Amino acid sequence: MKWPPWLNNTVLGAGLASFFGDLGYETVTVLLPSFLIILGAPVYALGVIEGLSDGASSFVKLFSGYFADKFGRRREFALAGSIATAIFPAFIAAAASWLVVLAGRITGWIGKGIRAPARDAIIANSVEKKDLGKAFGFHRAGDTLGAIAGPAIALVLVSTVAIRTIFWLAVIPGCLAFITLWLFLKERNPAPQDHPRELIPSLRGLPSRFKAFLAAVLVFGIADFSQTLLIAFVIVALTPSLGFVVATAAGAGLYLIRNIVYAAASYPLGWMGDRIGRRPVLVFGYAIAAVTFIGFVLAPPDIIAYGVLFAMCGFFIAAEDALEAALSGEMVGEASRGLGYGALAAMNGVGDLVSSVMIGFVWTFIGYSAGFMIAAVIAAAGTILLIWTTRAVKPGRVTGSGV
Repeated sequence: MKWPPWLNNTVLGAGLASFFGDLGYETVTVLLPSFLIILGAPVYALGVIEGLSDGASSFVKLFSGYFADKFGRRREFALAGSIATAIFPAFIAAAASWLVVLAGRITGWIGKGIRAPARDAIIANSVEKKDLGKAFGFHRAGDTLGAIAGPAIALVLVSTVAIRTIFWLAVIPGCLAFITLWLFLKERNPAPQDHPRELIPSLRGLPSRFKAFLAAVLVFGIADFSQTLLIAFVIVALTPSLGFVVATAAGAGLYLIRNIVYAAASYPLGWMGDRIGRRPVLVFGYAIAAVTFIGFVLAPPDIIAYGVLFAMCGFFIAAEDALEAALSGEMVGEASRGLGYGALAAMNGVGDLVSSVMIGFVWTFIGYSAGFMIAAVIAAAGTILLIWTTRAVKPGRVTGSGV
């Protein structure tokens, strides 16, 4: 069978590496809320852990994207980041308090921050502009297939194997992710780019429409709190009727549903973006998020209702991840794509920092319904801003200055 031209070794290798990487750290993610409960951590601790980890990652992504472009070392940055991501489950496995868990999570997410912009720039530069949606959709699908396997393994093991032992085992697929990137990831044009010496002038030189798009991404990101918090919500909601162990398994199972839908939807949504326009597909995904958050307010504490809502989460996150990356590649020229993806990741990370910490404290001191309604309102505002800021973007064309 002949592979399509866009499915080159770089795209294929990045997808495989993301499969292994997600297999490792999603195994940790799905069990982290229960582990924190066992450690006696306060309710808001998970929001702080997720928010600060995403915030640290976001700033690292911005700098790593800039310097990867400047020095022509995108492959090296991607490989270095994958090492930190591979070993972070070991930190958490050895933790005796939630503050040590925080340190381990930040270590892993800094690795993701170093890796992601350089890897995404390499992917974008390896395919034609018309195939960006398919390439990123394939990569996100591989990423999420690992996120399916991780929770599935956790679901099977959690009743017979100690959570700490599962965390130690999660180091193995992380190491396989590094090996795969080292073997497959190739930079088409590794020469250093002619950037201004300082980061701020480089950011100012990004296309104006891209910077407006980033504003919408930031607003929506403030609503898009960590999905790990949803697992914690389900465990708390279902424990009175099912018991803690069964509720933990239910949380893992629901997260597995979310990831299955995410994996199944990633490539089709990327393909649709290439065919009918990336903007309308992303707008639809943002709107689904607002509806989903309202659904959590109205739904009874029932595993079937939660299953539908977790599936909707998988859909809107697939649209968000595949189409935000594709739209960014459409707006930013090849020479600045590492910086562009770093800026995109930074906006998402800042949004995650604010949203996860905010929702964690709102849930602790006000209630779950208030947190979900706040997220729904902000997601709706982000959707409207996305419609406004991208109204003049034409599919398949690079717009703005600085390209």
